Amino acid sequence: MTQEQTVRTASAARHDGRESEIRRHELAAFLRHRREHVSPEQVGLPRGPRRRTPGLRREEVAQLAAVGVTWYTWLEQARDIQVSVQVLDALARTLLLDPSERTHLFQLAGAVDPSPASKCPSVTPALQAVLEQLEPIPACVQNSRYDILAYNRTYGMLLCDLDAVAPEDRNCMILSYTHEEWRSSIVHLKETQRLMAARFRAAMAGHLAEPAWKMLLKRLRAESPDFSEAWDRHEVVGARTKRKEFRNAHVGRITVDHTDLWLSPEVGPRVVTYVPADEESRVRLEKLHAIAVERGRVEA
Repeated sequence: MTQEQTVRTASAARHDGRESEIRRHELAAFLRHRREHVSPEQVGLPRGPRRRTPGLRREEVAQLAAVGVTWYTWLEQARDIQVSVQVLDALARTLLLDPSERTHLFQLAGAVDPSPASKCPSVTPALQAVLEQLEPIPACVQNSRYDILAYNRTYGMLLCDLDAVAPEDRNCMILSYTHEEWRSSIVHLKETQRLMAARFRAAMAGHLAEPAWKMLLKRLRAESPDFSEAWDRHEVVGARTKRKEFRNAHVGRITVDHTDLWLSPEVGPRVVTYVPADEESRVRLEKLHAIAVERGRVEA
């Protein structure tokens, strides 16, 4: 290694160290602030006549989160200690964090929330309104892990009754490999599964150590021999526009052009649209949309 390379490496290490220290102090301040703004009554504890601490005491947070008092004290003192995602999850629940605060906690700790995202900061009411305005074109919001974060009524009835699927199972990989109605709606199932596995592998290269990605991969391997077979081919493909054919239970065969509309400069959350590729498909999507609207009226 040259002297110049040595200097660059040392400079990078100092930068990383400073950033890590800043994160620890921000995390400590955030935890203290949230602890002081949660009353004992909110978490089922008696206030007592001699309480002077605003909000919760450190030992109360530690007890509720099932962690050591000394360890939690070190965390609020910005000590250089490792924090697992399980502990972060427990702290988020103990401190009654809302979705935005929970995301902030994990970001400060340099960790990725492993919980399936039922809500996403990218899915604003305005974006949900955009999905609805696209109807009868089926559209949804997905992240790079194939979680379906939001969708309009036409998409919700395109491949199965998506409203009936548990939020933690609303993932296109899981549905394509394990959900019979979803699978039967894809005309070229084997090719679609192979390409999805290849695209998932390409995307996962940037998330190899993240718990949520590892949990999804483990689940797919455990529940689908077809996925394991496709995964073991080590194929990779990037994002691309593709024509798709679906066999809808209500209106018959539909041909669409799949397009991704990215919501940020990085490859992450995206709006997925299925535009009809021919007049017959357009008419059938309009019929499917009408069925979805009518079903909504009946259920309301």
